[in-house]
Amino acid sequence: MWVLDRPVYLLFLLVLPVLFYLRHVHRWRGGRLPVPISVYDGAAFRPPLTFRVVMVRLSAVMFWVAMVLMIVALAGPTRTTRERVYLSRGIDIMLVVDQSASMAAQDFQPVNRFETARSVIRRFVEQRPNDHIGLVGFSAEAALRVPPTLNYDQLLQSLDGMQLMELGDGTAIGMGLALASLHLRGSTAEDKVIVLLTDGVNNAGEISPEAAAEVAGQSGIRIYAIGVGSGQEARIEVRDPETGQLYRGTVRDSYDQTTLERIAELSGGSYFTAGSAGTLEAIFDAIGTAENTERRVQIRVIRRPQHRVILMWALGLLVAEAILRRFLLGSAP
Repeated sequence: MWVLDRPVYLLFLLVLPVLFYLRHVHRWRGGRLPVPISVYDGAAFRPPLTFRVVMVRLSAVMFWVAMVLMIVALAGPTRTTRERVYLSRGIDIMLVVDQSASMAAQDFQPVNRFETARSVIRRFVEQRPNDHIGLVGFSAEAALRVPPTLNYDQLLQSLDGMQLMELGDGTAIGMGLALASLHLRGSTAEDKVIVLLTDGVNNAGEISPEAAAEVAGQSGIRIYAIGVGSGQEARIEVRDPETGQLYRGTVRDSYDQTTLERIAELSGGSYFTAGSAGTLEAIFDAIGTAENTERRVQIRVIRRPQHRVILMWALGLLVAEAILRRFLLGSAP
């Protein structure tokens, strides 16, 4: 928002029309001798619109615009913005997302499980101000996408860039949990949370899900384990990012409910089952409600004076007008 610290100076704008009249319109302004040239009972003579005439008019416009800018600068233009300053630290959250081929199952209409999960996660992130949120992806291997950060643009950009099967063909739940725990252990936040989202059974990696969950629980990290899938036979279509080969078929594999329940129990978290897109949204809403801390917020008003910038523009116009008159029009300085 723009404000004026000294708006009374704008009254000088009322003087400009008078000065403009005296300089350009008044008959006794000097500089030229008016001689009417006309044809009897005909139209008056009009000088042609030459390059010199255009430059003269342009120089006049530059001069008067500079005058207006100088008066506006005197009025003290200031741009003010309001920013929220959080006085307390939020929660640290790691999102652990399954990237195995089965996440392409199309039982979460109108898109597949993976695209639905990304859409729900995006909405969840946008509703978590002041929470450091990170992202881990896993299939046959696990990879850190983004460490816990407040830069949500970077986080969501990395989320959008994730592809199915880019980390191999498999489901290494334990590796994903271990990697997420590793980046939360050194956190100074009072609450540390992992949200695990998978539709498969752990069949890869050197660390079991139970062992990773036990270590997380000992570090004060709660795990919310979400099992994704309707349990019905679903059509699947996925492209291998390395070879470009397209795979089509059907899948009916289900996640390991017992293991997910054990993961939640060992870490002091909760287990959820998501059989549809609506259910998955409701689960993330429930997690968002459960993991909510008191946020002390201060509204800070930041003032950025703009008079220097406007004065620089006015000065530039005056210099340009002087150069134009001196070198192009041949007027005396």
